[in-house]
Amino acid sequence: MRASRRSTLKQLCGLAAGLTLAGAALAQSFPSKPVIIMVPYPAGGLSDVVARMVNVSLSKHLGQPVIIENLGGAGGAIAAQKVLSAPADGYYIFQGSPNELILSPMANAAVKFKSEDFRMLQMIANAPMAVLARGDLPASNGDELIAYATKAAKDGKPITYGSVGNGSFYHLMGEHMSKLTGVPMLHVPYKGGGPLMQDMMGGVIDIFISPFGKPQIELAAQGRLKFVAALSPARLEAIKNVPSVQESKALKNFIFSIWTGYFVKKDTPEPIVQALHKALSETLGDPALRNSLEAQSLEVSRELSLAEASKVYAEGTAQFRAIAKSVNLQPQ
Repeated sequence: MRASRRSTLKQLCGLAAGLTLAGAALAQSFPSKPVIIMVPYPAGGLSDVVARMVNVSLSKHLGQPVIIENLGGAGGAIAAQKVLSAPADGYYIFQGSPNELILSPMANAAVKFKSEDFRMLQMIANAPMAVLARGDLPASNGDELIAYATKAAKDGKPITYGSVGNGSFYHLMGEHMSKLTGVPMLHVPYKGGGPLMQDMMGGVIDIFISPFGKPQIELAAQGRLKFVAALSPARLEAIKNVPSVQESKALKNFIFSIWTGYFVKKDTPEPIVQALHKALSETLGDPALRNSLEAQSLEVSRELSLAEASKVYAEGTAQFRAIAKSVNLQPQ
């Protein structure tokens, strides 16, 4: 009996040693071909801009080309599902936020994945948010916006707000604003921020509660759109002339921002997860990348360990599920 136990223990030790060696070999050989960053929106939006900054540095640290793939639709869920349908081998990295990974499964009955199907590798940046508007909207702060929206609703023509899909974070922000102020507003969903911005500049929609960066600041300087209010506790350095929501009565405490991170399927082998985490952490420390992100008015994330990344993702999931519940978000 004792001999049998010793034999079994020896076999288990041999198996563990074999798995350790196999894992080490896997990490050393990864990546052996180009890696794809999946951006869940069409080219031209802020998400796409961030990805095209990150891929240059990440390619250097991985030793392989890093290719951007854009795939919009269903609030980012189509791109997320494509990543989940690919092998769990680390060659597809998802650039995601609460918008696609937490809210989309709650808002769209056709989405079958759960937030927990993904694992966060590293956070990259936190984006400030603002109420953007068509250039000729007659409002320059939060109180003027709500006064205009109130009159429009009474006239039977509620103002329109855009989003990147039903159940997206930006949809929820519009619903939350409407509920907070008691003013009806009409939701207009798009596949991505690029086409949405084009329509807003063309006067098709009124506002977009959105992250912003250098492109939006430049468009505002040209008069093609305008910043109405920053969703921040105080005025932001990048848009110092734009009032904070805290300067208004109607939108006081309507303070939000949104993070962006990189994810893989949860069952991706640990050695590959560690290799990607290492490369992304090195990328995050690249001074040129940090300068580029900051030039877009983004707050660069601090480097997270894998354990910290998992905690941040779990806390974000709980936070945004609570927001969805507060506005009674229902899957459609």
